[in-house]
Amino acid sequence: MNSQSPQLLVVGSVAIDWIITPRAERKESVGGSATFFAMAASYLAQVRLVGVVGGDFPPAAVADLRAAGVDTSGLEVVEDGKTFRWKGQYHDNMNDRTTLETHLNCFEHFAPKLPPAYRESDYLFLANIQPRLQERVFEQMKPPRLVGLDTMNLWISIANDDLRSVLKHVDVLTLNDEEARQLSGEHNLVKAARAVQKLGPKNLVIKRGESGALLFDHDGSIFSAPALPLEEVVDPTGAGDSFAGGFMGYLARPGVEPNGASLRTAMIYGSVMASFCVEGFSYDRLVGLDAATIQRRFEAFSALTNFERASLV
Repeated sequence: MNSQSPQLLVVGSVAIDWIITPRAERKESVGGSATFFAMAASYLAQVRLVGVVGGDFPPAAVADLRAAGVDTSGLEVVEDGKTFRWKGQYHDNMNDRTTLETHLNCFEHFAPKLPPAYRESDYLFLANIQPRLQERVFEQMKPPRLVGLDTMNLWISIANDDLRSVLKHVDVLTLNDEEARQLSGEHNLVKAARAVQKLGPKNLVIKRGESGALLFDHDGSIFSAPALPLEEVVDPTGAGDSFAGGFMGYLARPGVEPNGASLRTAMIYGSVMASFCVEGFSYDRLVGLDAATIQRRFEAFSALTNFERASLV
């Protein structure tokens, strides 16, 4: 991809995690929504990142992002501050986790500042941060071609009005099934999706962990993307953000229009990148991939739902 390719901007957290799983533990694991998104999307699009870290953030992680082609000139470094830190423990099923510690540190006062070149980015993904901060990003930008946004149950609970305001700008909203139910007030996922779409998002992606993801698109169609059965999941942290990176990265490729077919293809690329992510700690498994490896896994996903149709008559 050259400098004339569309630019995909992600705004979100960059963190240091302490991850405990039933099989292993890593005390200094680089994480954050923007980190996972950027690493996953970098194989498909030209990515720009906005976030904040402290002086304790490992330079090697910044080097990894740059080596992947990510523009990190929007990454603010507070030299005398500490990076956002999260400690979590996964249970035996690797789906459920318990937050043990959260230290916002310099992320507590994060106010996204877009470099001038970023303000005309073609595509925008607002990762999981406060809705008011997401709104501030819009205020600094020329309207992008496509806007994606992620949110969580906390903002639905304590910043519902702000979230509903920002959703009016959104083309694609990603959230999990419980968050969709909470935001809509509907238990049935189809009814929940329709209610959420009425708030503004033209397209809705409901992430369902090991059960895959559902797409409710702008023309009323529903598409189900499977999750790849894996023999071993090492660390599920960042899977949803990696999914979003693959999804938005595909849509930001030159010549791709956000229609029904491309949205469905984007869902599979999202699932592909999420499946790589969970095979290692942090973004380890997202480093050093190549187009052939990604395409082979894309074909493996496609084969999961490929079958010969038979008629009863």
